Amino acid sequence: MSTVSQAAPLFRPFEGGKLKLGNRVVMAPMTRSFSPGGVPGADVAAYYRRRAERGVGLIITEGTIIDHPAAASDRDVPHFYGAEALEGWAQVVREVHEAGGKIIPQIWHVGTVREAAAFPESDAVPAGPSGLSQTGEKVSEPLTVEEIRGLVKGYADAAAAAKRIGFDGVEIHGAHGYLIDQFFWERTNKRDDEYGGDLVGRTRFAVEVIEAVREAVGPDFPIVFRFSQFKYVDYSNKLASTPEELERFLAPLSAAGVDVFHASTRRFWEPEFEGSPLNLAGWTRRITGKPVITVGSVGLDSTFTSAASEDKSGEQPRIEELMKRLEDEEFDLVGVGRALLTDPAWAEKIREGRLSELQSFSREALGSLS
Repeated sequence: MSTVSQAAPLFRPFEGGKLKLGNRVVMAPMTRSFSPGGVPGADVAAYYRRRAERGVGLIITEGTIIDHPAAASDRDVPHFYGAEALEGWAQVVREVHEAGGKIIPQIWHVGTVREAAAFPESDAVPAGPSGLSQTGEKVSEPLTVEEIRGLVKGYADAAAAAKRIGFDGVEIHGAHGYLIDQFFWERTNKRDDEYGGDLVGRTRFAVEVIEAVREAVGPDFPIVFRFSQFKYVDYSNKLASTPEELERFLAPLSAAGVDVFHASTRRFWEPEFEGSPLNLAGWTRRITGKPVITVGSVGLDSTFTSAASEDKSGEQPRIEELMKRLEDEEFDLVGVGRALLTDPAWAEKIREGRLSELQSFSREALGSLS
């Protein structure tokens, strides 16, 4: 079987979760820090346009910061508030749409990952449910209920802005140990009020964010929610140790108004729970019945690229496994990160079977908007 026919499932149209896409390739969100002062410029618009022109079905932008004094951990991560930044994003949308693509922003607050020393001119302290860092150290006071409600409004305002300036949906970043995930995680959420407690209780902040976003954008605007088990300081962490726990965790988020789940994992082929080959996306789809994006080292194996991945975890699976899982409806959409960062034409080359032309990921690519 030719590589073109093997990859065919990736390029079938998709309709679901209020999204209608030309294919199943999703550009995963990747922090780039090329927006001086938080304002995305023409180079950012061109960067996303190049991916749209070359066949990406849906672009999810890098994380963009909601309007809160302590939302950012980097000065040059783009804002999603303020006239200048939003006009920059409006230009991104225009460029992507002119190229025939679709795009949604990822809205984000880093929580206690923010280091006050990086912003010496600011008196904004890191914000988290219990004021604890990802390692459990106290870095600030716990958020008050009033402050939590202000943060909920910040997410809703960002989502409303996304709809107003023409985006095709919005993704809420609830993964990797940042603010929303800090509410999920027992290590960082020690609250004994309505925003703490057991795993379901710890979803309340996210539920309120999702509900507020839904109210802000109306019934037909797609809401994607990204979550993960792992944290950047603890790759082995699991919020849910069993499918039953995962169901309890996902149920309130799904009911709150999520249209599509984005299940972030490091390697898409790794089973999430013992006794089943399903990955986290597969379990999420089975539990919720909603469309799911899988992600995790797609395009970094030697079948897709002309050189071995920089991931040293061992030999990686071939394209056949990814396509079989897609055909079997384990998941609906496939997030591609570093491979697309290096090679804007990755999707086009895969679709046409031009594997010898693929550019391998290199860390040098992180230094520019290629």
